[in-house]
Amino acid sequence: MTKEPITSNGLKKLKEELIFLKEKKRPEIVSAIAEARSHGDLKENAEYHAAKEEQSHNEGRITEINDIIARANVIDVTKLNNDGKVIFGSTVFLENLDNGENISYKIVGKDEADLKQKLIYFQSPIGKGLIGKNKKDLVEINTPAGVKNFEIKDVKYI
Repeated sequence: MTKEPITSNGLKKLKEELIFLKEKKRPEIVSAIAEARSHGDLKENAEYHAAKEEQSHNEGRITEINDIIARANVIDVTKLNNDGKVIFGSTVFLENLDNGENISYKIVGKDEADLKQKLIYFQSPIGKGLIGKNKKDLVEINTPAGVKNFEIKDVKYI
């Protein structure tokens, strides 16, 4: 079983989702199945089949989350000394040298990555390009959209 790194916040969100799926979603689905069953013939009952499919998706996600939690290697960067090095869980403040734009990314695990929230997977091109670098370093990263040039302005362990 391969351990997967995850931030403490990422683990907390997964546990909250698991509680929601088990304690709220699962009973709603069971109720919908019971309601659909009461309508008679199950072969042509679209509500029943939709509820059973939703149940399958919900149980699959519960299994997936349990697996992620079992393999979690929680890394809490707030307990580490910040020496300006980009590591898993750190927040990196960058200047895009190609267009002058300032941007920040938090480097996270696969299951918590969300580009809209500036959470990038440590194995993504940008994540790989930043890990191990230091504050003030100039970094050239090959991305699917082409080569990007950054200066690391700051690194925070928050």
